[in-house]
Amino acid sequence: MRKSLGDKRREIPREKADEILHLLRDFEAGEHVKIFPTTHFGFRKITVERPLKLNFQASPERIARIEGEKAFQGLAQSKKKGAAGAKEQVEGRAQQEGIRKLLRTLPDTLFKARDEFDTAREAAARKAKLKLSAPITKAILSAVSERDETAAICRDKDGTPEPDPELRDTESVPLSESIAAFFEREVKPHVPDAWIDTSKRDEKDGQVGIVGYEINFNRYFYKYTPPRPLEEIEADIRAIEKDIVRMLAEITATKPGEMVE
Repeated sequence: MRKSLGDKRREIPREKADEILHLLRDFEAGEHVKIFPTTHFGFRKITVERPLKLNFQASPERIARIEGEKAFQGLAQSKKKGAAGAKEQVEGRAQQEGIRKLLRTLPDTLFKARDEFDTAREAAARKAKLKLSAPITKAILSAVSERDETAAICRDKDGTPEPDPELRDTESVPLSESIAAFFEREVKPHVPDAWIDTSKRDEKDGQVGIVGYEINFNRYFYKYTPPRPLEEIEADIRAIEKDIVRMLAEITATKPGEMVE
């Protein structure tokens, strides 16, 4: 090879290549050949989602988190230069203070449902005559929320459960098996509220799940080699111990000023 190709650093000698071609032409199972269906090593990687469950509370600790939200920080920033930029920054800081006051007027109640918290937040915003943009609303929800398994599921405007990115997982389903059957057997019993993200589809056949292949050569060609008898191992250990004793004796027998060769 003129250069290494990533991890492909091993070159197959000509005689080995001829041997491989011979095995392929014969197509007979043997010591070095195992024959499997074309789908045996294939799988579809599906994305498994679980619902987002949050509680909301306008406590002092959670309200303080708004300061770290990028959308909130961006209110006091401007890309403009000179007087125009300075004006936008002043207006932005005023908006930030208005949002802080708004949050402090919210009840210090632990809401287990997002729509209930939204109702209280929207009522406070109307009373304060403060219009909140979508990014700021999202920043507020992020600041005052925490994951809670006992809370209600967060849903979008169509009532569809929203997925929790932190609980997202993937499963590799053998090509020879039904995705639905695999999901019901391997996933549902452990996480009953989970579902498959059907938008993740293979670009070639358009079906749910990304197709991949993996061959674990050790699994199919590993040969078990039993350990040596204990007697042989013990004999080797005794022989090594004798060598160590002999070398120590030679060292201790050396006269001062002399070196052992």
